[in-house]
Amino acid sequence: MISGGSAPPHARSVEDVHLQPRDEHGLGANLNDELRSSDDNESAYLPVPRRRDGTLTDWCSTMTQALSRATLTSSVLGVSAPPTPGMLHLGIGNFHRAHAAVYTAKAMAAKGGDWGIVAVANRSRRVVDSLVAQDYLYSILELSSAGERVNVLDVHREALVAAQQTTELMARIAAPEIRIVTLTISENGYCRNAVTGDLDVDGELISADLANPAAPRTSIGQLAGALIRRYQGDGGPITILSCDNLVSAGHTAHRMVGQYLQATQTPSGFEEWFQACVTFPNAMVDRIVPGTTDATRTRVRELLGLADAIPVPAERFCMWVIEDRFAAGRPAWEEAGAIFSDEVEAYELVKLRLLNGSHSLIAYLGGLDRQPTIPSSFGQDFVRECVTELLNTEYLPSIALPTGFDAQAYIAQLFDRWSNHALGDATARVGSDGSLKLLQRVPDPALRMLNRGEVPQQLALMMAGWIACVAPPAGFDPGPIAAAMIEPAKNKLGAVTTGAGSVRAHVEAIMRGGFFPDALAAHDEYVARVAEFVQIITAHGVRDAARAALEA
Repeated sequence: MISGGSAPPHARSVEDVHLQPRDEHGLGANLNDELRSSDDNESAYLPVPRRRDGTLTDWCSTMTQALSRATLTSSVLGVSAPPTPGMLHLGIGNFHRAHAAVYTAKAMAAKGGDWGIVAVANRSRRVVDSLVAQDYLYSILELSSAGERVNVLDVHREALVAAQQTTELMARIAAPEIRIVTLTISENGYCRNAVTGDLDVDGELISADLANPAAPRTSIGQLAGALIRRYQGDGGPITILSCDNLVSAGHTAHRMVGQYLQATQTPSGFEEWFQACVTFPNAMVDRIVPGTTDATRTRVRELLGLADAIPVPAERFCMWVIEDRFAAGRPAWEEAGAIFSDEVEAYELVKLRLLNGSHSLIAYLGGLDRQPTIPSSFGQDFVRECVTELLNTEYLPSIALPTGFDAQAYIAQLFDRWSNHALGDATARVGSDGSLKLLQRVPDPALRMLNRGEVPQQLALMMAGWIACVAPPAGFDPGPIAAAMIEPAKNKLGAVTTGAGSVRAHVEAIMRGGFFPDALAAHDEYVARVAEFVQIITAHGVRDAARAALEA
């Protein structure tokens, strides 16, 4: 671990070169996709150094050395994994590398074990190729009001790209030495029907996989195909552990994989083996991990003295609650601070609603107020007041809290985390994928209140904020922060709202367009309130809409 400000003694000195203040774009080196940041919307342009007389220097002579086993002089976090991996992870993005990978490194340091990880990306080669180039080393830059520190991890031992190496991926999952498969494939990766909650067997992706099961494109199809191969090859028991923000994440993964298997051909005896030898524990994961930027790479280079193409910024806080149902052993994650509990679903609701749901409200209100980061959004009085009301009036009463859980202490901690300007989590990042996230964060607590004759004002405001940001009525410009939010249902939202003659009609088309359960859309009073908030936002601004929600 390296903390503080100045670079270590082994960092290269470039005092004899400098950057011309008026250098134009094009005089530098545009990094290729393998070296870009984890956010594909961010640039990765690095200027070429010049001497004081203006002439270009040799790039290689002044460039900081790349992170590798040969150049790293400090110790790694926890311990280096042994050569043969015992785990495989689907979705090798920033969150996994700052969460489960960290717990695993610390667990092996405490209790040992062959728990190295096969890293699997879905489509992009960027992280995979960078991991290979850096001998599977990468850094985590922890940022907090107390300071910053950088750690290097060494737990991954292989790397694959699922879209390009599907057969190899399924063979690795089928291999006996792989005893745990972990997942961070996002809500979208489970291919659920938003209305029924079942596997979307009629959707384009799953139907294509079922038509060609030897070369599935979805993670669900790949897992199902690999489990069949594992059974046929006598690969032994295995655990599938979801690390995504889902209600009953393990049950969801089990249900999606199980329904896929029911829809395809399986060998004799497989179903009995699947029920007896494959477990899907529930788990709750919690750590705020923003996208990597050029500033992340620069600060890591200053602290570490080495260039890391794929560093991960993260807050210092980290939490993992897991159901202890593992079919073939597991790392000693409790030694790294993980909590094993039979109340995981209660912890999941705490996190999904109190943290994630409030996070969405902060993002949409802040995005419409043109606040670039979560700390700057939460720093606005009207946002803080709305979030406080959401937490205490609409979310907390909807949760049966875990035994001994101090909700107010947790909320106080959340306020501190949302105020972490050092982390500077982007508002647009948190507001992305709203159609998938809100499905987990709005319907159940909203229906609880609606069925009691109460209209949930803040949950309606959250829904209105999402609509105004990513599917605004004609003539309304939500601003650049909202425009940067990624919405996978954008085309479908545009299709269902085509021809809407009023804000009310626009909102009704979305609310009854199959994005959310029919039970929610059936409450006319809720749909009407969402429409009222969208009307206020488009006519008078988000602050007036927030005031109306607070005064109702």
